[in-house]
Amino acid sequence: MIGYLNEIVDRDWRPVSRWALGAWLIFYGWFLIYAFTQGHGYLFIDSANLVVHEAGHLLFGWLGPTLGLWGGTILQWLVPLLLAAYFFVQRQTTAFAFCMFLPLVTVGDPEFAEHDWHAIFSSLGVLQYDTRIAWTVRMLGWCGMFGTVLWLMLQSLVNGGPQGGACKFDHLPRKCYKD
Repeated sequence: MIGYLNEIVDRDWRPVSRWALGAWLIFYGWFLIYAFTQGHGYLFIDSANLVVHEAGHLLFGWLGPTLGLWGGTILQWLVPLLLAAYFFVQRQTTAFAFCMFLPLVTVGDPEFAEHDWHAIFSSLGVLQYDTRIAWTVRMLGWCGMFGTVLWLMLQSLVNGGPQGGACKFDHLPRKCYKD
């Protein structure tokens, strides 16, 4: 198993064409500006997040009330992580980078609905720290989004630049070759 994982990690990334790199960087730049200017507002991507989140409650609800409560968040985190893992294994740079990037809605009786995080933080005894936790998660999210863009640019440069070619960077100096 370790050998298989090492083989996956050692594979070369597929080169990114100049136009694809430019298009992705424009998209990421636009999205970061859009997300920043929306502040605490609703982003267009939240509609997809909402579907995945609510599906997590239904899916994990079969495993008991605690996992049912946490299921929305678990699946909301799991889906992008699994997509990122898939694209990492496939060595698709731009697809991998894309993966690195709510109002109260319920699928049950609205009279018995409660906000997930209120219930989770209450059960963990950390409700009084909710704004600190939210700020920390928000900052980690921004760091992750900026890190994704920087990673895409760095990966493109390390892999022979936007015009193509592939590099291994396990050794210094790195050895590059054209496909």
